[in-house]
Amino acid sequence: MPTNEALRKAQERDLDLVEVAPEAKPPVTRILDYSKYKYELAQKQKQARKHQQQIVVREIKFRPKIAEQDYETKKRHVERFLLHKDKVKVTIMFRGREVTHPERGEIILNRLAEELAELAIVETRPQQDGRNMTMMLGPSKGVLAGEFEVPEDDGTADADEKRGPQVHHTDKSAQPLGSPEQLAD
Repeated sequence: MPTNEALRKAQERDLDLVEVAPEAKPPVTRILDYSKYKYELAQKQKQARKHQQQIVVREIKFRPKIAEQDYETKKRHVERFLLHKDKVKVTIMFRGREVTHPERGEIILNRLAEELAELAIVETRPQQDGRNMTMMLGPSKGVLAGEFEVPEDDGTADADEKRGPQVHHTDKSAQPLGSPEQLAD
């Protein structure tokens, strides 16, 4: 249909002639209320954004000579990140001559990936990048499907119990310097 005729029909109905597919041969147009069309498009885009999932990348840093307790603590952090469906970038930082032994860093990264095999998939294998070696872990299909539940407390309650009761002091500036109470602290 010629453009002039389509435009005349649209004006008779008090509507707009809107080009919906300009790349098509011939271009596709519709007779409709343009403001209503724009509103519906905006609603569709809003719905699409609502169903998108934000990808969060967390980073945790290790050293090649990490102590066993520190390794376990950082491994628990990685587990927590993965259970929250975040990706984790694991970095081994080399200092000084440590960079001459990249195999130590690779051993740590491979051990971590092996121990977290049911929670994580390795997205990028360990790669040396200057003085750092990095590996990217993503949540496994089981985590994304919700097979694993996120623990409510992240282990901080156990640490608080081991430390004993916490003592909170009042404003020390109210006490004179050198008082027996301050010396007892």
